[in-house]
Amino acid sequence: MGLSTASVYPQTSESAFQYAAQLGFDGIELMVWAEAASQDPYAVSALIDRHQVPVLALHAPCLLISQRVWGSDPIPRLDRAVQVARQVGATTVVVHPPFRWQRAYARGFAAQVARLEDTHGIVVAVENMYPFRADRFMSNKEGSVQRLRKRGGAGAAVSAFAPGHDPTAVDHRHFTLDLSHTATAGMDALELADRMGDGLAHVHLADGRGAYTDEHLPPGAGDQPCAELCRRLAARRFAGQVVLEITTQNVRTRDERAAVLAESLAFARTHLARPRPRRAD
Repeated sequence: MGLSTASVYPQTSESAFQYAAQLGFDGIELMVWAEAASQDPYAVSALIDRHQVPVLALHAPCLLISQRVWGSDPIPRLDRAVQVARQVGATTVVVHPPFRWQRAYARGFAAQVARLEDTHGIVVAVENMYPFRADRFMSNKEGSVQRLRKRGGAGAAVSAFAPGHDPTAVDHRHFTLDLSHTATAGMDALELADRMGDGLAHVHLADGRGAYTDEHLPPGAGDQPCAELCRRLAARRFAGQVVLEITTQNVRTRDERAAVLAESLAFARTHLARPRPRRAD
């Protein structure tokens, strides 16, 4: 059970290591973005040694705000993400599907992901995303939640990703399932997990209510089947990684943030506990 460094934003990556050590997380998912330390494998290795918390996964710089991290070309940027993951001891790289305007990247993306896995022995898990929804212009956040619930889907929407926001449309070997993204997309998270099948290697545990924005609520605070998914993973002896990726930007103090993270960790531990085998009489 890991903690994403994004879960402590606007605090630093080092703060995430501190919370992970204090609260008992098994490791870190390192979000690579504008923060200099997140981009530097030597700085990350120093954090690992200082806090005795490993990096389980590295999230490649795919966000719009990180498009210039490690250069503007996304093809060598993904190569570098895998190389840095190896340097810091991570076994998984999380990556978003290409944006539609990244045409050369999109054309070779599946082949590049397969090549990197074959060459480096790193799991490259492609993440489900969400479309740009028209109802963001027609209602506030609460109104958008009600609209999605009434129509049972995202309605009028445009995907910024190629070939779309559902990575199972391409025959990738490994996937990341993000439950905040399924909420925003109006997708059935359990059905998507089933379609990912044995390729499901990484889970971003978060929640959402179906708003037009990506909410990343603590698990149990929205309407996604967080508990049910965790129980299913436990029942099937899931060997991948589950990482808490929530937003805590609105908390006022460090203690409040620690309390939210601790409660979310307890939720995950409870529902990921493997059922005990029945003892024969």
